[in-house]
Amino acid sequence: MTDNSVFPDPTYKDTVLAPLFEGVKTHYAGHMAAINRAHLVMLVETGILTGADGRKIAQALQAIDAETDMATLTYTGEHEDYFFYVEAELRRRLGDLGGALHTARSRNDMDHTLFKMALRTRAEVMLAQITKLTEVLIAKAREEAATLIVAYTHGQPAQPTTFGHYLGAMIEVLNRDAQRLSAAIENLGHCPMGAAAITTSGFPIDRTRMADLLGFNGPLVNSYGCIASVDYVTGLYSAIKLVFLHLGRVVQDLAFWSSFEVGQLYVPNALVQISSIMPQKRNPVPIEHMRHLASVTCGRCDMVVNTMHNTPFTDMNDSEGEVQQAGYAVFGSGGRVLDLMTAFLPACSINADNVRRNSDAASITITELADTIVRDESLTFRQAHEVAAHVARNLDGAPLSAGFEIFQMAFQVAMDRPPAMDNAAFQTATSPEIFVARRDRIGGPASAALDAALTSYAQVLNGLSAESVSRKQRIADAETARATAFAQLLET
Repeated sequence: MTDNSVFPDPTYKDTVLAPLFEGVKTHYAGHMAAINRAHLVMLVETGILTGADGRKIAQALQAIDAETDMATLTYTGEHEDYFFYVEAELRRRLGDLGGALHTARSRNDMDHTLFKMALRTRAEVMLAQITKLTEVLIAKAREEAATLIVAYTHGQPAQPTTFGHYLGAMIEVLNRDAQRLSAAIENLGHCPMGAAAITTSGFPIDRTRMADLLGFNGPLVNSYGCIASVDYVTGLYSAIKLVFLHLGRVVQDLAFWSSFEVGQLYVPNALVQISSIMPQKRNPVPIEHMRHLASVTCGRCDMVVNTMHNTPFTDMNDSEGEVQQAGYAVFGSGGRVLDLMTAFLPACSINADNVRRNSDAASITITELADTIVRDESLTFRQAHEVAAHVARNLDGAPLSAGFEIFQMAFQVAMDRPPAMDNAAFQTATSPEIFVARRDRIGGPASAALDAALTSYAQVLNGLSAESVSRKQRIADAETARATAFAQLLET
């Protein structure tokens, strides 16, 4: 059969190759230049290319980088990929020597290196946003360490705690999420360059030197895995998804707390929109935006990870340009959530009157009443629990603070004697402030326990920041080393 068709088919060009070419321009051009320069330095240092040839290629690369207007560059079909465009320019300027730069490398190892370089930059930005949010939450938690709130379980008022204690729980999760993200960034730190198509090369390449010049910890060892394994992608996006899945749960609480019926959280006017037709309404719509943006971000992470599902363990487009470029939207929507929450939560406050009203009406301190009975009246916990339960059942809409007589009767019936506790002691036992103060164990809401926890959270945050600074410094040092080595090529 005769086939007179010519690559690329116009539809394939418009639907696949042209969009990918635009994506490379947007996301990878600078990283491509870095790989080209590092690879050239390595080829000369290992003797694969002579210094004279290296100087000519270096001069041409420098000219191409300076003269190419990326914004106006369009895909014509003449060059299948951007690196082919660069190679064509090299050959136009240098003849056959222009093709020497591609010695001992492949589009395969270049692509995965590009993806890692792009991901590590974006991921470090997101990690910095998370640590900034955590910093402001630690400060807010210290400010609100004594601010009472109603804690809910199963959607019902449960026990009193403090806003600072609640934020501490949020901070702990954020720190663990940040640690997972930092670990995922560490897993981006090994360089695929030198794997070539999938089995390395017959040339005496120096993979460690390439990794150093590009700011990696070292080479990713198994060359097949350099091309086939995509756990650096699935691991990173899985870690990112958890951040926004967990933040979404907090956002749900914020929506509930700010409802008119609960009224525990006050959202300031600057973060409230008024209805276009109902002037009495205060709509805290940033909460809704955080919720849906967090969900969108989780969905985008799932898109990336699920695209890898059931793909062959080899070089496949399923894990490369198209899905990589789509995945970068995660950092946009996720970053918006983090920035908005960083501004939102510190600006909010707790409505103390509503907290007091709901606390008393829902009898949320009654656990401490039972505990006090155990300590002061020598009852077992189950006996004390039954007395407290009888009080709760028979308040008949009255607040717990008015339930001393009910308590006396319940105790008399249960124990066949009156309690030693008088009304003053009853009021103390059912006070939300006393409830919190007596929860002074590790992780509790009492002042000293919370302060110790917040101090430990700050230490974790400092460690995460130090790791990030170290990684970024390694990349900056590599940029300096690469520039110096490339400049030396130009001088040979």
